[in-house]
Amino acid sequence: MPGTNLTRDEAQRRARLLSVDAYEIDLDLSGAQEGGTYRSVTTVRFDAAEAGADSFIDLVAPAVHEVVLNGRALDAAEVFQDSRIALADLRAGRNELTVVADCAYTNTGEGLHRFVDPVDEQAYLYTQFEVPDARRVFASFEQPDLKATFQFTVTAPEGWTVISNSPTPEPAGNVWRFEPTPRISTYITALIVGPYHSVHSSWEGPDGRSVPLGIYCRPSLAEHLDADEIFAVTRQGFDWFEEKFDYAYPFGKYDQLFVPEFNAGAMENAGAVTIRDQYVFRSKVTDAAYEVRAETILHELAHMWFGDLVTMEWWNDLWLNESFATYTSIACQAYAPGSKWPHSWTTFANSMKTWAYRQDQLPSTHPIMAEIRDLDDVLVNFDGITYAKGASVLKQLVAYVGMDEFFKGVQAYFKAHAYGNTRLSDLLGALEETSGRDLKTWAEKWLRTAGINILRPEIEVDADGVITSFAVRQEAPALPAGAQGEPVLRPHRIAIGCYDLQDGKLVRTSRIELDVDGELTEVPFPKGTPRPAVILLNDDDLSYAKVRLDEESLKTVTAHLGDFTESLPRALSWASAWDMTRDGELATRDYLALVLSGIGKETDIGVVQSLHRQVKLALDLYAAPDRRESGLATWTDAALEHLRAARPGSDHQLAWARAFAATARTDAQLDLLQGLLDGTEVLDGLAVDTELRWSLVQRLAATGRADEAAIAAELARDRTAAGERHAATARAARPTAEAKAETWAAVVESDELPNSVQEAVIGGFVQSDQRELLAPYTAKYFDAVKAVWDARSHEMAQQVAVGLYPALQVSQETLDATDAWLAAAEPSAALRRLVTESRAGVERALKARAADAAAG
Repeated sequence: MPGTNLTRDEAQRRARLLSVDAYEIDLDLSGAQEGGTYRSVTTVRFDAAEAGADSFIDLVAPAVHEVVLNGRALDAAEVFQDSRIALADLRAGRNELTVVADCAYTNTGEGLHRFVDPVDEQAYLYTQFEVPDARRVFASFEQPDLKATFQFTVTAPEGWTVISNSPTPEPAGNVWRFEPTPRISTYITALIVGPYHSVHSSWEGPDGRSVPLGIYCRPSLAEHLDADEIFAVTRQGFDWFEEKFDYAYPFGKYDQLFVPEFNAGAMENAGAVTIRDQYVFRSKVTDAAYEVRAETILHELAHMWFGDLVTMEWWNDLWLNESFATYTSIACQAYAPGSKWPHSWTTFANSMKTWAYRQDQLPSTHPIMAEIRDLDDVLVNFDGITYAKGASVLKQLVAYVGMDEFFKGVQAYFKAHAYGNTRLSDLLGALEETSGRDLKTWAEKWLRTAGINILRPEIEVDADGVITSFAVRQEAPALPAGAQGEPVLRPHRIAIGCYDLQDGKLVRTSRIELDVDGELTEVPFPKGTPRPAVILLNDDDLSYAKVRLDEESLKTVTAHLGDFTESLPRALSWASAWDMTRDGELATRDYLALVLSGIGKETDIGVVQSLHRQVKLALDLYAAPDRRESGLATWTDAALEHLRAARPGSDHQLAWARAFAATARTDAQLDLLQGLLDGTEVLDGLAVDTELRWSLVQRLAATGRADEAAIAAELARDRTAAGERHAATARAARPTAEAKAETWAAVVESDELPNSVQEAVIGGFVQSDQRELLAPYTAKYFDAVKAVWDARSHEMAQQVAVGLYPALQVSQETLDATDAWLAAAEPSAALRRLVTESRAGVERALKARAADAAAG
């Protein structure tokens, strides 16, 4: 029995047999305030290539009442089994199917999610269909290449609003009948229903076209909604994308809906983008948060063309959607006139690429163009390779073929395949045509192979310090144990930056751009040139590779990392140091010393915050156990010093306040947290607002300084959905056996928690300074995880499988317990992958700890 899975072979057979014309979907959501189930009526018209052929349509529903195929009533009890409705004896040519079912609201962020706001006690609904969850709301041929038009009719409670892909109509009473959409895939259809607050505007194109814009959120968040800022970023994206893509925005309007309990960052539903409502900032955040939100907004807008207008044929080309949207969103931030974030490639190098480098060194590493055998494969493939490595490779491709030629190819691609489905070869063909480059070898080595290369400089100088030879050596390290494929040397387009100290600053004095291919590439360095202080491979971050510094450059960077005049070389140097720490080439104590020596000069707030996270992770996992506490003490003292020295009211002050709160440990430090919370301590310019208050409460709870009464008192101040999540985290963080047992029971032994609350509870349960308290849960994890995986939806099970893995128990015993479970449990491929990835983290931590212990 297939369960809820669908294989690629099944999808291909169905696509050869069927072509889908149109869906008419009628949903009765009038009882949404109460919850339960709702009536779903689907009529779909489709053509079959063969008379008498058999196929199936997908549906996940508690009950099916009627199935009528070509006027013939089928026995629902007989044809509906295992998430499929069997369709036998199809006509050649036109067929019509009607399915009447009861579908269920969810609290998992899949299908039609229902949330009740504690502020107004009103229900709010939204759909989330990627990858295979439209079938939870209506009967559908659930695969991306069976596109059709969709016409929704929705009955909603009085006073509610209904938003879908098509422009919102005037309701007839409580019934909303939308016009049919253009031809789109099932997974980007959408419905958002509830008493949402909205703000409206428009984008005016240079040719006189006007696209209606809407922004929606719950009324309880309306006071925090900075609609003007969101509209400004959106218009910037419309301007830049329409120019670069040379194809008019393909849908009738563009709504952005900030919705509660959203599992991802956002979703590119055609003309109705859903975004997690944590992006409506309730408290002061740093500019880095606004930059990330802007990238998310632009990412989803880019999908309207790449993903929605033109869609991959099957999920093995998911990277085409996500990598393209990631690359173009960051390029828009970097290059669009008037952008607030012209240094967005610094953020990309510092955050997105470190995610990719980590993912590419796991046993589950895979080619960018992954082999997707079924839906279970794709559900765990929304990863750092699909997004960040793919975008890095696209950035290199742009450098390789030229930006103008790249976008000319994209323009031809959109025109040729509008409202259709494509494969990788379609895009590469368009790019080869416009660039004149043969991309077959490039694609084979970059898109169809896994793993990461290392680039090292090999430099010789004479007695006068003049460079006599310079080459770049490329290495292809062995892939992790269990990974498929072989290591490969790749062609790289890189820049090499030469930096010298001038008035205490590291200034780039020259730059060489060249193609690196094979094991050793000679660099055409001008004869008679003195050796610069720093030679930085992959300057400007054109390629995707781990980069190492030569000995002289490393000495200078160690002493002067904060003295680069530009943010990107600093970010590249920070990233290289972090990568060396993860690889056990740089001891954790030396990484801590490097960060402390340079972070005070780092002006990019996103880099500062990344360094905060990385230092804490290094100390928690990579430090030798007998040095962890002293390292944390040193870091916390430094964080407090930087907090007190930061400019009042600045982003750096807020960032350092959060970093200090995350590791405060002495009585005096915890007293300061308590004083900031109750107002007896004040730091000039630091606004101890709602979100910062919760950070303080959670740390105080984790250290035993805030009890249930203190948590309840804080929740009384913030009786919102966010407040309830924060309180759940604080309760789970308490350092008592009773609190841990209660948390475990709520997450593992019960399945009643909504997705966002479960995530919050898991985040509180796992505290890095509670290792002994958590140690008994290693065995409990392996006893329970398979049953949880088998019983729950993908999103809910994945939270448990990843979040509760005993990653803090860094020991050979944890590796042995994991191996024994993998050998005996017979987990699904998806669960095996997630547990194996977590195991690799423990293995890496053991090696890094050994390196730290061996360091002098």
